[in-house]
Amino acid sequence: MSLLEAVVLGIVQGLTEFLPISSSGHLVLGEFLLKIKLDDVSFEVFVHLGTFFSVVIVFRHTIRSLLQAVWLRIASRLSGLSSDQVKKDVSLLWLIVVGSIPAGIVGLLFKTQIERSFASPTMVAVMLLITGAVLFFTAFFQTPRVSMSFPDAVVIGIAQALAMLPGISRSGMTISAGIFRGVERSRAAEFSFLLSLPAILGAGLIELREVLGDPLLQENLTIYLAGAITAFGVGYAAIRLLLKVIRKGKFQFFAYYCFALGIFFLVFSR
Repeated sequence: MSLLEAVVLGIVQGLTEFLPISSSGHLVLGEFLLKIKLDDVSFEVFVHLGTFFSVVIVFRHTIRSLLQAVWLRIASRLSGLSSDQVKKDVSLLWLIVVGSIPAGIVGLLFKTQIERSFASPTMVAVMLLITGAVLFFTAFFQTPRVSMSFPDAVVIGIAQALAMLPGISRSGMTISAGIFRGVERSRAAEFSFLLSLPAILGAGLIELREVLGDPLLQENLTIYLAGAITAFGVGYAAIRLLLKVIRKGKFQFFAYYCFALGIFFLVFSR
C-alpha cells in the first residue's frame, strides 16, 4: 500500500464511518469495483483508532463528565451525597453499557456468518436500500423527548447489532432507532456516537494481537499513521457535518444517496 492509497482510504473511512451511508458497504463495493482485496488488518486497526479519537475529541466535554461522574459516584457513596448531574451522567453510562450488549452478543454468535456476507455486492446493495428506507421514514417522526430510557438503549443497541451487516449504516440505524423511539434528534445522534466508542475500541482490541505480531508493522508505520491521521481529520469533519444536518432537520436526505448507490450496484453487480 502506498502513502497516497493510505490517505485515500483514510478519507473514505472517515467519511463513511460516521455519515449514514455504511462504511462496510463502501468497502465491499470498492473491492468489487477495483477488483482488489483490502485485507491489511493492521491498517484497518489504525484507521479505526483514528475515527475513535475523532469521536472522543468532538464529544470530549461529555466524555469528561462521564468519567468524572464515576469518581464522584464513588465519593458520593462514601459521603452519602450525590448531585443530580452525577446521577444523570451515571445513568448515561449505564445506557451506553446496555446499548453495547446486543452487538457484542451478535458479534460472538454470528461472526462467521457476518464475515461471509461481505462477499456479496448484491446483498450490500439490498442493505443500502434498506438503510435508505429507514433514513427516509425518519422525516415522518416527531422527536420531542430529550431524556432516554433503558428500553431506548436496548432498541438502539439492537439497531447497532444489525449494522454489523455490510450496507447497513451503524450511525444511520442507531440515530434512526432513537428518532423512532421519540428521542430528540441531536440527543439520539450524541448517544449514537458515544455508543460507537466501545464498538470501535472493542473491534480494535480483538485484532490487536494480530497487529502486534505483524512483521511489517514498523516498516509500514508511516503509511498506517498517515491513514489514521487522515481518518481522524475527515471523521471529525464528518461528525460535525452530520450534527449540523440533523439540527437542520435534513437527516433523511442521506436516504437518496443510499437509494442511488444501492440501485447502481443492483444493476451492475449481476
